[in-house]
Amino acid sequence: MDMQRALTATKVISPGMGNFRLRVAEILEGRRLRDPVARAIDLGLIGLIVLNVIAIALESVPSLMQAYQRQFFILEVFSVFVFSIEYIARVWSCVELRGHNRSHSILTRLKFMTTPMVLVDLLAILPFYITFLIGVDLRFLRVMRLLRIFKLTRYSEAMTTMFEVLQEEKSVLVAAAFIMFILVVLASSGIYLIEQDVQPDVFGSIPAAMWWSIVTLTTVGYGDVTPITAGGKAFGALVAIVGVGMVAMPAGILASGFANAFRRRRVSFEQELQIALEDGELSEAECESLKRIQAELGVSEEDAEHLLRFALRQLNGASLQCPKCGHRI
Repeated sequence: MDMQRALTATKVISPGMGNFRLRVAEILEGRRLRDPVARAIDLGLIGLIVLNVIAIALESVPSLMQAYQRQFFILEVFSVFVFSIEYIARVWSCVELRGHNRSHSILTRLKFMTTPMVLVDLLAILPFYITFLIGVDLRFLRVMRLLRIFKLTRYSEAMTTMFEVLQEEKSVLVAAAFIMFILVVLASSGIYLIEQDVQPDVFGSIPAAMWWSIVTLTTVGYGDVTPITAGGKAFGALVAIVGVGMVAMPAGILASGFANAFRRRRVSFEQELQIALEDGELSEAECESLKRIQAELGVSEEDAEHLLRFALRQLNGASLQCPKCGHRI
């Protein structure tokens, strides 16, 4: 993002603009750093989501459901009402933050409604309306309300980063999963050939032996199904050793992906910082833009200050302070 786009983004989320739809958009999507209204709404929604997850779990206890059924229903109706208002407000105001021409607002909103987080918002309220309209207590739809927990990812940079890493490393993770599938088939076939005669009830077929191969390759080892012959034990030990490496493979891929993601964010912030300091000083708009970019990229205060000091040493004399608030970035 060049400097012009950064300044434009700063203006887009400015709380001083009088447009009500813009104000709704900046509260719900703008992630203002010091906006008390947006902060209060975020905390309220987070609290309501957590309360819903706890309530849904407690509903599965028959005694609690029977004793507090009315309270659970009131909480559900209130939550659906709030989440419905939130969903409608996000869809209605999205045109303000997406940079599209308002004449194409319908297409903009339709595109916005297909984004992953907005689909999660829809799935969080859809089960209630389906059961209400049909009039049948579909248990699996009630359990689907637990999808509301994924709404918390909107407020967590760590979860956002995790989804980005999964998206970027999906081809490698798919390859690792394919290798694991092959090993499961080979391990199941091997233990079937070795143990089928002595334990036909457990290893009587390759599909039946897959449970043992999966728990052994993943090093879980429940112990409910174990080989009893010498050959079976030796083969099981080999499968367990191979499984250690297979479990470590996805962990290494994700760890490397996280490291690369944070490195790219740090480099992106450094590039934005260099652009802002091209004229040798930080304007008010540049300072606000850098603060916003730092928050969006998840760059720590320590890293941001280190990069700023390094850039300022090269410029010899630029101020470390924000011209508006007097604080360091």
